[in-house]
Amino acid sequence: MNTRDRLLGLTVVVLWGLNFLAIRIGLDHFPPFFFAALRFAVIAVPVLVFIPRPAVRTRWLLLYGAGFGIAQFAFLFTAMRIGMPTGLASLVLQSSAPFTVVLGAVLLRERLRPVQVAGLAVAVLGMVVIGADRMVTASLLPVLLTLAAGLGWAFGNIGARQAGADSPGFDPLHLTLWMSVVPVLPLLALSMVVEGPDTGFRALGAAFSGAGVPALVALAYIAILATVCGSGLWTYLMSRYPAGTVAPLSLLVPVVGIAAAWAVLGEQPSVAALIGGAIVIAGAFAATTDRGARRLPASAPSPVSV
Repeated sequence: MNTRDRLLGLTVVVLWGLNFLAIRIGLDHFPPFFFAALRFAVIAVPVLVFIPRPAVRTRWLLLYGAGFGIAQFAFLFTAMRIGMPTGLASLVLQSSAPFTVVLGAVLLRERLRPVQVAGLAVAVLGMVVIGADRMVTASLLPVLLTLAAGLGWAFGNIGARQAGADSPGFDPLHLTLWMSVVPVLPLLALSMVVEGPDTGFRALGAAFSGAGVPALVALAYIAILATVCGSGLWTYLMSRYPAGTVAPLSLLVPVVGIAAAWAVLGEQPSVAALIGGAIVIAGAFAATTDRGARRLPASAPSPVSV
């Protein structure tokens, strides 16, 4: 990877790491399910008008959108709303990597290599360390919800992977953008049932007052910079280099997320949480390494945008 592309990769890491800070700011104003629906609606409306639908099977598009869009963000936003620290959320969400490996083995019959099995075991150990620390200092529920978000993301990865395998040659960025169409109505319906039929819309109206401007800026950041720009740059890198060269960069996202939460929000992680996080990242790296593995099609979309 040349210097320019390394800098592009680090730019994506920063964009995605700061994304968790933007999520925290948005959740201080919007209810979680409505905010998740709004996050995708901002992208979905122009996509329906201007972006041609990718030539992939509908079932894989729906699985991608249901896992990555609905499950991941419904659980993640709820976890952060009820007390999951911002930096720790960015770290625990990396559980999606080993979850994806397991689902690939179970659902797609992909063979697990010894290094992947060892990596999975290490990642689980790291999660146990984090969970034990949270049980001592706070509620375990937000951690479990964030793990559920990681599992949802992993199911989305399977949908994205199968779409790429079935339809080589399509534009993966178009798939990522069209995935944003799927979660909007289900998340909006969930918001109306759980949060109230008008709660989210009242919050949206209030956002156009002075106090709500930070939430609108956060929404714009999530939709434009983190999703469109971040995913676009990542897709570009994935199209130029082997997955094993690019994918490990995503494991730097929690470093930015934890540092930003510490600097801006004063969230100082415990030593145990940092140790557990380092173990999770090491295990995820080992579990997702592609050395000796069969290559996925070059057109398979990247499954690591947040």
